[in-house]
Amino acid sequence: MPWQTVLVQGLWGLGAIFLSEILRDSYHVLSHLWPPLMRLHNWHHRAYKKDFTPVSTTLYRQAQLHNDVPEALVMMGILALIAGVTGVPGFWVGVLYGTGFLMAAIARSQGWLLSTDLTHEPGELTTIPSNWWVNRTYHWRHHFDDTNAYFAGYFTITDKFMGTAVSLKGKTVAVTGASGSLGQALLKELARQKAKPIALTTCPDLQIPDSIPCWHWQPGSESDLREALKQVDILVLNHGVNVHGHRSPEAIQTSLEVNALSGWQLMEVFFSTVETSPQRAIKEVWVNTSEAEVSPAFSPLYETSKRLMGDLVTLRRLDAPCVVRKLILGPFKSQLNPIGVMSADWVAWAIVALAKRNVRNIIVTINPLTYLAFPLKELSQTVYFRLFSRPS
Repeated sequence: MPWQTVLVQGLWGLGAIFLSEILRDSYHVLSHLWPPLMRLHNWHHRAYKKDFTPVSTTLYRQAQLHNDVPEALVMMGILALIAGVTGVPGFWVGVLYGTGFLMAAIARSQGWLLSTDLTHEPGELTTIPSNWWVNRTYHWRHHFDDTNAYFAGYFTITDKFMGTAVSLKGKTVAVTGASGSLGQALLKELARQKAKPIALTTCPDLQIPDSIPCWHWQPGSESDLREALKQVDILVLNHGVNVHGHRSPEAIQTSLEVNALSGWQLMEVFFSTVETSPQRAIKEVWVNTSEAEVSPAFSPLYETSKRLMGDLVTLRRLDAPCVVRKLILGPFKSQLNPIGVMSADWVAWAIVALAKRNVRNIIVTINPLTYLAFPLKELSQTVYFRLFSRPS
């Protein structure tokens, strides 16, 4: 057989494995929607305690038999049908892949295989949720955070497509800069997503709906919020100031304190509240650093301070105990930028939609160059920081 044919069939085989995982995820989603499959799938959810230790050996074996075996049979059956109809030999790799799941499920159901799969290994969660593939922490959230999200079995592409890679339902989300246009829009959008928003503001007379709690704070007193932040699942650092063309010592101090140092201090205080497995799995920080990280804002101190904050976030999330997202936002209409071309409501919707798809660097702008420049800048800086710095 020519090597070109072997290569092509090998690529079809890899595609078949990927398709097998999509089929597995689709079966999983259907198991949460269709009552006959729900009855089988419920065995799986009943089998584990909150640290992924089995509730009992009997229940664990029954779960393998009622959920994992039929899931593997569906994967194998559909791939075998596709292989037979198309006549592409590579698709039989997917059938063999599904056979591996079937044999493991049968062995576990009979007690012949004592080890569980990697996403259900018992013990404390030691890593943050992964992005493109499923680790234990990612899958833990499906069992114990929101059973109507985090469906993916290995590749997270299905959850990203459906917007179920991050669930905001019931999450307590504190938003700084709540008096600004974007802060107000984020509070509304988060409430619409059934989160529990909290307004964090330095403005003493902020007017917000009575249903949204309001916490007051001042830059320099970030540690005073530690006890309150223990109850927060997601902290959105959205506050900022623009001194425009000023360059006085006072303007420098204000820009650095508001746009960089206060946000860094709040982020560190929040990190100190991540102490347990559930907190490691659920807690997040979202930081609005703006596209001033990579493009001019015609306000030198705004650019300098925002780039400093961006650099600190890139450095710290190498070792962060929870997920850290950057919000790279273009010009939206606000008090800081009255000539912005995007609406704050639309930007807030886009931020939340991308966060639900587990995008770690959320870019929302009309400038196409930012979509090219920022990933390159972030990648090169991450590599540089990883090579030439170390955790304490």
